[in-house]
Amino acid sequence: MAEQKTQQAAPAPRGPVGKGRRSMAKPKDFRKIFSRLISYLKPWRGKLIVVVVSVLLSASANVAGTFLLRSVINTIADLVRTNSRDFTPLVQSISLMAGIYLAGAALAYLYNRLMLVVSTGVMHKLRCEMFSHMQTLPLRFFDGHTHGEVMSRFTNDTDTLREMISQGFPQFVSSVTTVVGIFIMMCVLSWQLTVLVLAMLAIMFFVLKKVGGRSARYFAKQQECIGELTGYIEEMTDGQRVVKVFCREEECQKGFDEVNERMRQVSTSANTYANILMPIMGNLSYAHFALTASIGGILLFSGVLDVGTLAAFLQYTRNFTNPITQMSQQMNAIFAALAGAERIFGLLDEESETDDGYVTLVNAKEDENGNLTECAHHTGVWAWKHPHTEEGTVTYTKLSGDVRFFDVDFSYVPEKPVLKHVSFYAKPGQKIALVGSTGAGKTTITNLINRFYDVPGGKIRFDGININKMKKADLRRSLGMVLQDTHLFSGTILDNIRYGRLDATDEECIAASRLANADSFIKHLPDGYETVLSGDGSNLSQGQRQLLAIARAAVADPPVLILDEATSSIDTRTEALIEKGMDTLMQGRTVFVIAHRLSTVRNADAIMVLEHGEIIERGSHEELIAQKGKYYNLYTGMFELE
Repeated sequence: MAEQKTQQAAPAPRGPVGKGRRSMAKPKDFRKIFSRLISYLKPWRGKLIVVVVSVLLSASANVAGTFLLRSVINTIADLVRTNSRDFTPLVQSISLMAGIYLAGAALAYLYNRLMLVVSTGVMHKLRCEMFSHMQTLPLRFFDGHTHGEVMSRFTNDTDTLREMISQGFPQFVSSVTTVVGIFIMMCVLSWQLTVLVLAMLAIMFFVLKKVGGRSARYFAKQQECIGELTGYIEEMTDGQRVVKVFCREEECQKGFDEVNERMRQVSTSANTYANILMPIMGNLSYAHFALTASIGGILLFSGVLDVGTLAAFLQYTRNFTNPITQMSQQMNAIFAALAGAERIFGLLDEESETDDGYVTLVNAKEDENGNLTECAHHTGVWAWKHPHTEEGTVTYTKLSGDVRFFDVDFSYVPEKPVLKHVSFYAKPGQKIALVGSTGAGKTTITNLINRFYDVPGGKIRFDGININKMKKADLRRSLGMVLQDTHLFSGTILDNIRYGRLDATDEECIAASRLANADSFIKHLPDGYETVLSGDGSNLSQGQRQLLAIARAAVADPPVLILDEATSSIDTRTEALIEKGMDTLMQGRTVFVIAHRLSTVRNADAIMVLEHGEIIERGSHEELIAQKGKYYNLYTGMFELE
């Protein structure tokens, strides 16, 4: 849809490398994002309760094990002082301490395994919701976002969130429990030394606030830059052929270097602050340990403390700063994960494509008087089921393909009209050709027929019914499109043809490929119709891919067919070969043909020439040639389509 993308402006102009984008410093509402994330954890509340209890017990076991060090050391001191050979108390103390540590390790293994189950379950649910919601988004969303940017939400952001849930959450709870437990034990062992700990703790929190806060901001920006970088790489990878054709490797490299440099700067800042935090906290802990040991020694010789109490307190001092440092690092991970979660929820909060239509497409049978009756089985006859609420009646209109525009205005961006007061008709079975320069509004007309966008002014009627009243899925089921940019899916050639109608038999798919003249080249492939396509059909030529797209439309058997530059990638010889097949395909259908190659529209029932969103000429080929207007100038080569 080249024309559509030309007309529509993206929300933030990217330029060659996305300079227009502004990185998000942090999530706008931490509380809202966090509470919303908690709602996804509710199905696993039982496992989470076990996790929390296991974390609390495991952290408490580690704290209690260190406290037992006091008893072990005092027992050893007593044995040395009394020169006793009774080691029973010592063995009991060591066994108890070892048992507590083993229990803590077993509980740590348990909660890590459970969190792995919970995190993968949450990610599975989130990805399912994201993909399901993505299917409901309007075309406007994908026009304003690169594929790489959308993919980044499925990969980078979800991975960051998974790591936070599986590792960050239990580690944070463990660190908090450890800090609280150690502080209580310190108060029990020595209130004098605990006062010193509080003073050092104030210094540490000041450092955490300054350094950790900056780290969090840069980690949030890093997540945004990852999406931008992924989008640029995806865009350049898809367009590699164009890059090489126009020898734009250097410009492409410069663009990548600029995006990558921003990523490097943000990542360097984020990781610099994150990495210097540990050494700073480590040095503070060493200073704290030395000061505590010095003052504790004085208290020991003063008789205020015994050697076991001092040893246990010093061990707590060493263990006290580590969980505080871990808490700061986990907070960074939480900030990054919440920034990713905000992007994920941003996708989920995108407004779905609205559909207030109530006219549906149903199977019908027609009697000798032309009356239609709804059927449950396929009859080859389709009808629009139109309920009338006020009268309480239902009318059926045969699907014939009568399309009419009445004074339609449309614009992708306000104050930049694409179509202006467009009115025309296409009777059932007519072939209507749309010609004009790029941006004239040709593809926009087909977008409006499909209700990819709704018209703000004017009306479009399909078989006499306003298309705004029709269910979008039913409307699109009655239309077939062959686009200039052909997309093939991973799978066999037969699967790709059947994509037009999933219940089509193999014979119907083969017949459709013969109609499109694709059968000849398919039979020469190694596995024929069972040949597996990969990489969007990269093992086929562009012309072959387009023939498959035509076959896909043929098997759908729609009453209205839209060919948007459908033969642009087919050489004139191949085009001549499929002309009869296309004529057979178009017979009895309303067909809209968009073509720059004017030779392909000569046999159209009506040719409409568009310029700046207006229809300036309409008529058959002979009539327009006789008028010697715009079409005549284009056809005779006096002017060229741009």
